[in-house]
Amino acid sequence: MLRALGDQRVVYLMAGAVTAVVYYALLGLGLLAAGERIPYVPLLVACQFVTSVIVYPGYRLMVFRACGKSWLAGYLRFYAVGLGFLVASVVGVPVLVEFAGIPIMVAQGLIIVVNPPLSYVAHRIWTFRDRGKI
Repeated sequence: MLRALGDQRVVYLMAGAVTAVVYYALLGLGLLAAGERIPYVPLLVACQFVTSVIVYPGYRLMVFRACGKSWLAGYLRFYAVGLGFLVASVVGVPVLVEFAGIPIMVAQGLIIVVNPPLSYVAHRIWTFRDRGKI
């Protein structure tokens, strides 16, 4: 079991679970606090940004163990990968909510299902790649 916990993919999945919990908590609180005053799409954007700021250190230090590199440049690459999934949310959630009648939180959950495998590959080969080997 300890060996499995040291596997980067397992740690990535655990970090992804934490990310989902943080994002869902922020989105849920935002929806409760905003009520009908703020449309849900801007809340999706704001929650994704705040979540990325909160979770980036964990991905950098614990998942990909990137050291000695620029935190800002790494964060910008990390956020760029996240922007692709933000676009999927900003387009997909309204389609599921407005046309299929699915609740916002459920619709966002359906969109998130595809995130972990695709973002792992993007982060591994671009965001946190070992630039010394290039």
